[in-house]
Amino acid sequence: MASTRQQSLQETFDKRDLPVFPGRAVVTAGMPYGNKGLHFGHIGGVFVPADFYARFLRDLIGPENVLFVSGTDCYGSPILEGYRKEQESGFTGTLTQYITNNHIKQREALKSFAISCDIFSGSALEPAATIHQDLSDNVVQALFENKCLQKRSTLQFYDTEAHTYLNGRQVQGFCPIRGCKSEKAYADECDLGHQFDPQDLIKPISQLTGTIPELRPVENWYFDLPSCEHYLQELNNAWEEDAQIRAVVTKTLKEWLVPPLLYIKNELREDVEALKGQLPHCTMHDASRSAQSFSVEFKTWQDRDAARTVLEQSSIRYRAGKCLLPFRISGNIEWGVRAPELDGTQGLTLWCWPESLWAPISFSQTLLEKAPEVAAQGDTLNTDNPIDSDRRFSSRDWRDWWCGDDEAVFALIPKDTHTQSASNPLSQNPHSGNKSSEAHSNASAQQAQTRAQVFQFIGQDNIYFYCIAQPAIWHALQWNLYPDTPVANYHLLFMNKKASSSGAIRPPAADQLLNSYTAEALRYHWLSFALSEKPASFAPKAFDTSISATNKETGKEILVKDDPRVADPALKENAFLANVFNRLARSCFYGAQNALAGRAPQKEPSCALQELGQNAAFEYLCAMHEVNLHTALAIAEDFGREANKRWDAQSKAARMAGDDEAYEQALADAFYALHILALCFHGATPLGCEKIREYTDISREVFWNWDTIGCSITQLLEKDGKDFSIHVFKTLPPKTDFFKKA
Repeated sequence: MASTRQQSLQETFDKRDLPVFPGRAVVTAGMPYGNKGLHFGHIGGVFVPADFYARFLRDLIGPENVLFVSGTDCYGSPILEGYRKEQESGFTGTLTQYITNNHIKQREALKSFAISCDIFSGSALEPAATIHQDLSDNVVQALFENKCLQKRSTLQFYDTEAHTYLNGRQVQGFCPIRGCKSEKAYADECDLGHQFDPQDLIKPISQLTGTIPELRPVENWYFDLPSCEHYLQELNNAWEEDAQIRAVVTKTLKEWLVPPLLYIKNELREDVEALKGQLPHCTMHDASRSAQSFSVEFKTWQDRDAARTVLEQSSIRYRAGKCLLPFRISGNIEWGVRAPELDGTQGLTLWCWPESLWAPISFSQTLLEKAPEVAAQGDTLNTDNPIDSDRRFSSRDWRDWWCGDDEAVFALIPKDTHTQSASNPLSQNPHSGNKSSEAHSNASAQQAQTRAQVFQFIGQDNIYFYCIAQPAIWHALQWNLYPDTPVANYHLLFMNKKASSSGAIRPPAADQLLNSYTAEALRYHWLSFALSEKPASFAPKAFDTSISATNKETGKEILVKDDPRVADPALKENAFLANVFNRLARSCFYGAQNALAGRAPQKEPSCALQELGQNAAFEYLCAMHEVNLHTALAIAEDFGREANKRWDAQSKAARMAGDDEAYEQALADAFYALHILALCFHGATPLGCEKIREYTDISREVFWNWDTIGCSITQLLEKDGKDFSIHVFKTLPPKTDFFKKA
């Protein structure tokens, strides 16, 4: 169901076939661990694209119909390990205080980059903590009742010198997955996101004592992910036909939707053939081309595990391939979401990854039920749309945003036909989480008929969790949760190398960057990278310590950051903002002040410019529908450059001819173009665009509204209830910039 705004927008574009956007949307940004602040990769790779899209959707379908949720991931071994190291450095606070400090740092970093989350909470911090615990209880209990959990005795690393079990980050070795070259793998996953069993980790070392840990059996709950293979294959087939799903998502899924394989060196082929009678039924495949290993294919992961035992007893080394394995749900580290007692198990906590997959739901629930508390705590970053009003959101029931009635896979049907009925069986489901407020306005009740589309912005490393584990869990819960639109970005590199806070290449923190660049310049630069298609390197000159040249007179090396001859790659896109866009905005206000006493030009935009603007806006919307953010901005930038050229030619000709009417026409065209440009760039560079709106003295509700994309400046004023014949724009002081040269 298209929103009222979209129906009006369709009238603006007349016979053009506009893409259909959802009537309601949830936007999520991958949650950072609570063991540190944020570096540029967190912000530029995930939060800025998510913020751009959330702001765009607010302008398109109304802020009451958009939730932008994220928060600090407070549980898991990275937090425990970070806290341990902090204590070694003299920190005397509690674990909760440690996490709270990092949460505040993350929140402030996001604020400094104008990230407008409606909620940025913490999974272990109130007011979200209790709701997250309750939802976690409900999820795990439902999975158990639906017979989707298995209790398995598996091996966990134990440090015999420290006399303790080791959490995931307290063990490091080499990744065992064939083809992966990561030398930074933890107990059951590497830093590139590959999952494996602890016993497969190569050369494990305890980070507590530096000794080789031993493996001891422990009992935990696992989700039966392999049983969902057919469902995931159907989902991936549908995603391949969906223009909103990026190729990196479907490519990654295909890598996991394969039979269980073991890879063994070619020279051991005869030894393996001799053991074939002891192995479960399998098929051996010759090595392809110049590969050094042949593969052995099994029907099930259990068969592969049995074969591994046989091979190990014969001292035959192997490497495992990717395939679907049981997904761990619980763990036995003390710091974690408490697991419900099931089938006699007690004292377990949830592994941080599964509970983080439904944390966006618990954050949504927290926002909708406890908006004033969220605002009071400072965990809302959306300053343009206050959340302490009962009418801020079109529905205050989280189910209206996340759940639907359709029994079919959501991705297999058109998104705009998905509805939520009043008789949703989820409302009677005892495992559906806490009930929210029953108060709904008539308008909210009508809007609640359209289920939201969920756009989950994630990094490439997290595709396994959000595009494999999460959809399978949603399917198994039978809560009418559906996989929607994962928006996965490739890696944002630093100086052509993968950046990690715990790696050799230390990326700059957010506050460090802002000492050399404006937030707007960096936002636009990161958005231009086309991370939807390929990895890209962030190489800000101010932090580039590579050698540029040698001073011929002194013989001293000149670093790139100190070489005035080297252009700064991070400022490439800012040239458009600080020159073209800035100049068009200044020309509008200074022109109106000098020629029209600060009033709006009282002429309609020229037909030629209206056609140009309509074409650009239509192409922009098509690109945004496919979440091609860099393409959308390129379209808007081309329009801005052309509009600026037209202003130059028109205003110069009018001044030379002394033609006041022609100059007023040029101003009418310029203001028309400025509104389109500001609306297109509002999500990408919100601070400068909001400053433009402020000087027009037009309300946000009118100016930031795609319904008004075809309006002249006088029509905008009329829609805002102002008399355009006497309205005076806010006076722009001399030499005022909307976008600064960083």
